[in-house]
Amino acid sequence: MEILILAVVIALVAVGAISGLVVSSRRKKQLPPPEAPRSTPTITAPPAEPHVGEEAETPREEPRRTIEEVDLPTAAEAVETPAAVEDPVVAEPPAPVIEVPEPTAGRLVRLRARLARSQNSLGKGLLTLLSREHLDEDTWEEIEDTLLTADVGVAPTQELVERLRERVKVLGTRTPVELRTLLREELLALLGTDFDRTVKTESGLDTPGVVMVVGVNGTGKTTTTGKLARVLVADGRSVVLGAADTFRAAAADQLQTWGERVGARTVRGPEGGDPASIAFDAVKEGIAEGADVVLIDTAGRLHTKTGLMDELGKVKRVVEKHGPLDEVLLVLDATTGQNGLVQARVFAEVVDITGIVLTKLDGTAKGGIVIAVQRELGVPVKLVGLGEGPDDLAPFEPEAFVDALIGDAS
Repeated sequence: MEILILAVVIALVAVGAISGLVVSSRRKKQLPPPEAPRSTPTITAPPAEPHVGEEAETPREEPRRTIEEVDLPTAAEAVETPAAVEDPVVAEPPAPVIEVPEPTAGRLVRLRARLARSQNSLGKGLLTLLSREHLDEDTWEEIEDTLLTADVGVAPTQELVERLRERVKVLGTRTPVELRTLLREELLALLGTDFDRTVKTESGLDTPGVVMVVGVNGTGKTTTTGKLARVLVADGRSVVLGAADTFRAAAADQLQTWGERVGARTVRGPEGGDPASIAFDAVKEGIAEGADVVLIDTAGRLHTKTGLMDELGKVKRVVEKHGPLDEVLLVLDATTGQNGLVQARVFAEVVDITGIVLTKLDGTAKGGIVIAVQRELGVPVKLVGLGEGPDDLAPFEPEAFVDALIGDAS
């Protein structure tokens, strides 16, 4: 019996040994073959970083160094920031360049040639007709048609023709110089040399002068406001701009750009905001800053929309809480002719227009519109726009304007 038990134990031990060998063999097959033992590990130093202003060099193959040859940093040095690494420099946006506007004195005289190129067809046409040997009824009708075509208006045309008839009859002989003098005098009489054409920018109170600029979209109203700021800065005045045209997209951005160019601050609000509130804040800021003038650009939707007219009336009333408006300028596109007179009537019913700005007078405009709009409103043309340049807005001077119309005597 003992022999039998001993045989069983020996058999079990043999089976276990065989199983261990099989499992060990399988594990060896699954494990990847071990790498060949290396000698002392080596560390390759990275190429040096190029400094600012130096060209990066092409990486070169460096000989391998042993770990003993590499200068490893100490623990204290590893914590410190390497001296070669600098904080990035954030470039600040450039400050806006403040421009020095052209002086306004005599500006219309300097622009006379540009004005004459597009306007002197009226003067030359009249001089040619008046120079005819016989001034019969047909000739006077041509003179009348020439004036009407130039947008002088019916009543002023009839008045001018009657005056010319009388003076030519008295004059008798008509030399070119005499005709030019006669025509110049009569045109100046129609334009009115006794109008006060000064843009009122001085308040009778201890507050800035307040100028409100009105007109329909497309007449150059916002551009005129910006150019007027340049005129005032050129004359040594400090200006605050009020961007109260909140209905036209980018109108406030446009006005702010004009202001930044001459160092004038712009008070603005959100697009579609309350124009009266912005106008009120602009005057308030102008008072706080001690500015000389506050220019308020207003909304310019179509003049046929009652809502716009109501809004303009509200802006006027709110601004007058600070004090009276010193000037209300109506901007008209000189190329629109009689339609400009319709706009003038509507705006005059809402706000008291004190002066007119005629833009685009250097284009296809007809010079007679100056006479017509003054006669319609009974207020003077104070400024004229004669181009797209920033300094092409000029104070209106009747003598320079008429001289541009009829040219020099020959």
